[in-house]
Amino acid sequence: MPEAAGSIDALASMDDVKHLDVRVNRLRRWHTDGLLCIGDAAHAMSPLAGVGINLAVQDAVAAATRLALPLQRHDVTDRDLAAVRRRRAFPTAVTQGVQRVLHRGLLGPLLRGQDPTPPQLLFRLLERMPWLAAVPAYFIGVGVLPERAPAFARRNPSRAR
Repeated sequence: MPEAAGSIDALASMDDVKHLDVRVNRLRRWHTDGLLCIGDAAHAMSPLAGVGINLAVQDAVAAATRLALPLQRHDVTDRDLAAVRRRRAFPTAVTQGVQRVLHRGLLGPLLRGQDPTPPQLLFRLLERMPWLAAVPAYFIGVGVLPERAPAFARRNPSRAR
């Protein structure tokens, strides 16, 4: 930002430099004629746990699955585009809900820099039920509604060598 060159001395921390407001929101309608929004364009996620990229990839797979044939026929309808949103709205809402709960509750003070220690309740819960540690990993890595590449997009294992 060359226009800020004269005010460099006024910077006290990296918080003075940030240019992105973190918002967790989503569009009510993800499409219009000739346009489909997916990923961050359709639903802004918190950077918490890095799940935004996972949802974006899953949105892309869902879009490819639903739109491949209509695109080949050159006949993509409003209904086809709306189907992508219908497929991906639930996992998006659930993921955003979990992010909001974590921001407000368990991790809120930590994320705001008010308390650098993780909540003791979390540690006690994991000590009593160690299997719970797998839940966040699954939620982050796999998601609420995993998508699988359509058959036409998969490699033929015998030709992949």
